[in-house]
Amino acid sequence: MRIGGFQKFSLLDYPGQLAAIIFTQGCNFRCPYCHNPELVDPERFEKPLATGRVLDFLRRRRGKLGAVVITGGEPTVQPDLTGFVKKLKFMGFLVKMDTNGSHPDVLQSLVEQKLVDYWAMDIKAPADLYRLVSRSEVPVEDILRSMDILRGSGMEYEFRTTFFERLFDWKDIARVQELLRPGDRFYLQECRYEGTLEDLSSSAADVRKHLQDNPACKTLIRWGDKHQVNIRIRSL
Repeated sequence: MRIGGFQKFSLLDYPGQLAAIIFTQGCNFRCPYCHNPELVDPERFEKPLATGRVLDFLRRRRGKLGAVVITGGEPTVQPDLTGFVKKLKFMGFLVKMDTNGSHPDVLQSLVEQKLVDYWAMDIKAPADLYRLVSRSEVPVEDILRSMDILRGSGMEYEFRTTFFERLFDWKDIARVQELLRPGDRFYLQECRYEGTLEDLSSSAADVRKHLQDNPACKTLIRWGDKHQVNIRIRSL
C-alpha cells in the first residue's frame, strides 16, 4: 500500500465511530477541485509512510479505535488493497472505504468478501459531463455498475457530489438526481477553493455560496423525500 498520509483519530469520518484515516497515494482522476493534490499529482508525492508502522499503531489501538477509513487519492488503484483490508478486519476494525467508483471489479470483490462495512462513493457529475469533470476516460457504465454493486452490498453506503459551480449548475444537479434510486443516501457538498489540484483561489470569493442558503437545495430535499432518497447538504 502506498500510504501518503495517516490521521490517528477522527470523530467525523465514520458515523458513530472513533476512527483512524489512511490516505492512499495515487488516483486515476484529475478533478480540478480535489483538495488532496499531494495524493493525486505524482510530482507532489512525498515518501510513502511505512505500511508496517501504520499497522503496528492500529494494533496498539484495538479496543480504543472502532474503525479505519481508507480514502485517497483513490484506494482501488492500490494493487494490494484487498490484502491490506483483510489485515484490518483481522484486527477487528470496521472499515469505511471512499471511492470514485471507477473500478467496479475491485468493489465487487471486496463486497463478496464482506471486507468493507461502509461505502462512500463520489458521483462527480451527470453522465455526459463525467469525463469533463474527472479529467479521465472512465466509462460511465463503470460508474453506474459500481453504484448498483454498493446498493446490493448489504452494507451501509452513501453517494456524494461536490457542487463545483465552474463546471456545472443546478440543472446538472437535477440530472445527477436521475442516477439516484429509492433507498439511496446522497450528500451534496460545498466545494473548497483553496489548496486544490488546480488553482481556484482567485475566484473563490465570487463563486462560493452556502448551499444551505440556496432555495434550490430545498427543492432537492423535497424531491428526495418524494422519491425515498435521503438527501443531506454538507456545508464547509
